Amino acid sequence: MADTFDFPQDLLDAQLELHQVQAELHALYERLPWSAEPMKGHGGDFWRPRLRTDSPGYTDDEKAQLAALRARQLDLAVTVSCHAYWASCLGDVVKARSALKHAHEPADEPEEIAA
Repeated sequence: MADTFDFPQDLLDAQLELHQVQAELHALYERLPWSAEPMKGHGGDFWRPRLRTDSPGYTDDEKAQLAALRARQLDLAVTVSCHAYWASCLGDVVKARSALKHAHEPADEPEEIAA
């Protein structure tokens, strides 16, 4: 039987927004050049061969967007980890934290038993 936890709605909302912000950050990093500052590309003469083209660096808009998302991520991480719920959690806090991280995933539907 799985442990169930009665998370307050504001904690669930903060965790969901944290997941969303992390996904936005990941998508932004995928679009950004490999270097934040303009830098000349290089070839595979390093311990880990990789070919890099010249990087134009981040634009001011990209820097601002990145800073805003990072700040929001930090704020949400603090909100989730320092929430008053954790002081009153009656179960295993590690299991509860893991359950919160997965609380927004769709529940597995029970398998039907063929008769």
